Amino acid sequence: MANIREITNLLRLTYGIVPIVAGLDKFTNLLADWPAYIGSSIRGALPLEAAELMKVVGVIEIIAGIIVLVRPLIGAYIVAAWLVCIALTLIIGGHYFDVAVRDLVMAIGAYVLAVLSKPETKTA
Repeated sequence: MANIREITNLLRLTYGIVPIVAGLDKFTNLLADWPAYIGSSIRGALPLEAAELMKVVGVIEIIAGIIVLVRPLIGAYIVAAWLVCIALTLIIGGHYFDVAVRDLVMAIGAYVLAVLSKPETKTA
C-alpha cells in the first residue's frame, strides 16, 4: 500500500509534467487544436489572435509545471486555480463542457497535492 509520501510524489510529478507537456503543445498543436477551445464570445474581446494567446497560455503552463516540481505546495495551488479558470472559460464559451468538468476534477487533485505538501501533513 502506498504511503502519503509516495502519493504526494506521484501527484507532484503528474501536476508538474502534465502542465509542461500541455504548455509545450500550445506551440505545436499536436495534442489538440488549442485555439478552438476559445469560444467565439470570448474571441472578440481578446487583444491577441487565439493562436498567439495560446502561446502565452503555454508559457504560463510551463512555468506552473516547473513550480509544482520545485515547490509543490505553491505550485499545486497555482495549477488548481489555473484549472478552475480554464474550466470557467470553457463554460462561458459555451462549449467543451466535458473538458471543463475534467479540469475541475483535476483542480481538486491539485488541491489535494497542496494539502499533502503542507509540512504538518508529511509527518502523518
